[in-house]
Amino acid sequence: MAENEKARDQIRIVAICGSLRPGSYTRMALQVALRGARETGAEATLIDLRDYQLIFCDGKDDESKYPKDVFRLRDEVKRAHGLILGTPEYHGGLSGVLKNALDLMGFEELEGKMIGLVGVSGGALGAVHALSHLRTVGRALHAWVIPEQAAVSEAWKAFDEKGNLKNPEIEKRLLDLGRQVARFSYLHTSEKALEFLRLWEGAPMNPGA
Repeated sequence: MAENEKARDQIRIVAICGSLRPGSYTRMALQVALRGARETGAEATLIDLRDYQLIFCDGKDDESKYPKDVFRLRDEVKRAHGLILGTPEYHGGLSGVLKNALDLMGFEELEGKMIGLVGVSGGALGAVHALSHLRTVGRALHAWVIPEQAAVSEAWKAFDEKGNLKNPEIEKRLLDLGRQVARFSYLHTSEKALEFLRLWEGAPMNPGA
C-alpha cells in the first residue's frame, strides 16, 4: 500500500485537555491514553486548549467575528475518528474550559464519533461526577461513549516528578482506554460495520418493541 493510502486510512484519535494549568495532571493522564492509542497504529494527538484562542459560546448565529481557532478546533475534531476527553473535576462537574470548547462545537463535529473519558481529581472519588456529566454530553451529541472510563484520584500523589504514573493499574487503565477508543473507531469506520448500521437504521420498526 502506498504511503499516501496508509495516511488516508489511518485512524485518527485526538484528546482534548480540559485543564489550562501548567503541569496539569489531566494532560499527563491523556498522554498515557494517547500512548495506548498509538500502540494500535492510530495517529494520536493532543489538543491543548492553552494553544487556542477561543471565546465564550454565546449562541449567536453570526460567527463572522469568531477567532480562527474556533474553526481550527472544529476542523481537527471533525477529521478525527475518535476522541478522548479529559477533565479535572471542579465543584462536582467538568471544567468550564472543556464545556465551553464542546459548546462551540456540535453534531457536525461529534455525532457518530467514538469517545473515551478521562477524569482527574484531587480527592478520593476520582472525578465520578465530572465523568458522568461528560457521558451525558456525549449522548446528547449522538456520540458513542465507550463503557470503559479512566479516573485518576488523588492526582497530586499519583504522578512522579517526570509525569509518570506511580500506580501500574491506573496506567494500564489509561492505556486500555486509548486502545479501545482506537479499536472501536476502526471497527466503526470499517465497511462491514457501516453496512450493518445502514441495515439496522433502515430496518422496519419492530411492532413488539
